[in-house]
Amino acid sequence: MNRPPVPLPAEHIPSGAADWQTPDARRWLAAVPARWAHPLWAVLALLVSMVWYIAESPLAPCTSAEPCGTDWSGLGMMVVLVLTPYWVWRQPRLALAGLAAGLVGFAEDGGFTESFGEPYALAYPAAAAFTIAGIVHRLALAGRQRALALEAAGPVAQPLPAAALTFRRGRFSFALAALMLAVAGFGYWQAQQVADAYEERAANATHLSGRVAAHEQDDDGDDVLKVEADERTHRIGTAAPEDFPVDSRVDIVVDGDWAALVAEPYDAFDWELLAMAGSAAALAFFANGVDGRTRARRLRRGPLPVLRVLVREGHEDGSTWVFAADDPEALRPILHFHSLASFEEDEEEEREVDESDLDEASVVDLTKVREILQGEEPPPPLREAVLYGVPYTGAEVAFVAGDEHDDTEVLVECSVTAVKPAVPGLMERGVKRRSQTRERRNPQRPVEEIAASMAPTAAPRVWKAHSFSRAVGLGLLLVQGGGIWAMLDDGPSWTWLWLLVGLPWLVSAVATALTWRITADRDGLWVTGAWRVRRVQWDAITSVRHADDGIRVRMGKDSSVELSPTGWPWLERRMGREPYAVRTADELRALHQSPELRPAEEAPTARQGTPVGPPLVAVSALWGAAVLLLL
Repeated sequence: MNRPPVPLPAEHIPSGAADWQTPDARRWLAAVPARWAHPLWAVLALLVSMVWYIAESPLAPCTSAEPCGTDWSGLGMMVVLVLTPYWVWRQPRLALAGLAAGLVGFAEDGGFTESFGEPYALAYPAAAAFTIAGIVHRLALAGRQRALALEAAGPVAQPLPAAALTFRRGRFSFALAALMLAVAGFGYWQAQQVADAYEERAANATHLSGRVAAHEQDDDGDDVLKVEADERTHRIGTAAPEDFPVDSRVDIVVDGDWAALVAEPYDAFDWELLAMAGSAAALAFFANGVDGRTRARRLRRGPLPVLRVLVREGHEDGSTWVFAADDPEALRPILHFHSLASFEEDEEEEREVDESDLDEASVVDLTKVREILQGEEPPPPLREAVLYGVPYTGAEVAFVAGDEHDDTEVLVECSVTAVKPAVPGLMERGVKRRSQTRERRNPQRPVEEIAASMAPTAAPRVWKAHSFSRAVGLGLLLVQGGGIWAMLDDGPSWTWLWLLVGLPWLVSAVATALTWRITADRDGLWVTGAWRVRRVQWDAITSVRHADDGIRVRMGKDSSVELSPTGWPWLERRMGREPYAVRTADELRALHQSPELRPAEEAPTARQGTPVGPPLVAVSALWGAAVLLLL
């Protein structure tokens, strides 16, 4: 049974504050953007179109008249193009400015002229138009949410609590922006040093015209031109050998053994890249800091609408979840955000405790950490609260809520991330829909029907890997062996990292598919997986089901034992057979819900199964060693 919400003392509830009722909350939740306007699609469209344009658009060749030096204006445009997808997700209004600047740069680069004949040039303006439409749609619905929230709050407005007035935003972002700006400045300074060094040396060097005799590559694989000039042959590195065909004439500068192309005077790409990355990061952090500080000041500007709600701290990520005032069961969240507590300056000075209090608090905190790690901590309680500010997607709010530890105290918290509606995310909706589709295709048989086909037995019941499961295991074993051979075939390389990523999963899947086993006896189940044998008592089981080619035995809310893969149900059905793992899960569910069908004896050790994951690791290591010796 759920605990009642922690009450908020009456003196902290503004007179006339309206309750945010479930019907109003549902109308607010209905004003969410359509799926096509999700930022993910716009970001993907922009990235794909930009990469396509950069890869396919012809580059202007480097010439002596127009050498390829440092193009700071072009790098500035690249900073905007890099930041725009990020702003589409985080700062939609800034994204509109970034898109406008990107389209202007696109037009200056001749993109609109090319777009009539080349698909790659048409992709970016099309992606930009799609993104702008999505942003406008999102902003319009945020305005609709704002209007609905104001309607629910009514005419009552109250000043922000004194503790929230001391809350400051943006300091950390500004500090990071300053650090990244210093990095960008260092990169710019180094690039200028390279350019100035070239200009100084070229001013005292001999300017010659030579003939490209051949294209070569040095020991590092870099392209080199052999240029014959003034009865000497010079080897000069180049980034674009295709711009200088054999027998063509090129201008060079020579100073002793040093020579360089006038068209490609120097290479400061690494420093230019550092300057660009630092500038993009600095601008992103600075924009975040300005946005956070602006929103916080807007909250402190004057009286704010207030709404009575219920709040709860998220058990997984620590975010604040807001529920309607008439939803004491917390069945339907409205919105969520991350928040931090704020205290008045006098309160912060008075928050001094003696050493014994600190020791006791440390013990409580350590106990709480241990409970969280072990999954024993109960979910945070629901608390009565008053929400200050107009909630809408992207807004900044504050709230006053009751203290779960002291009925007379309250906590004032301010949001540190933008308000988000509590609707399933794009991927969550897809997963939920696929799960519902699987349930419709593979409905569970009634327990009564399964139990009717089973007779009580004294001896333990055993379900273990069958022919289809072993076939899957052998197939994965071949993949594992071939993968080890392929990765090690070329000697030491970065591809060996794939072994560290994929091999543990493959070993676990192979061991499970080959030798999984479930034994039911008088007291519970013995579940043998890849690495160990788990004991699960009947009283601890909450559900047993087959899903995603695996058998899952759930114990409580956050604990479960899973075996996967346990066969190939799709192929078994195509061959006219009932999937063995599905029947196993059905019979286990029947035993769980019908105690009279459970075996009367306890399973001996010999029937509990043996995991083969550890020996399979040894076999894989031996196979890898053999491959290395054979190569």
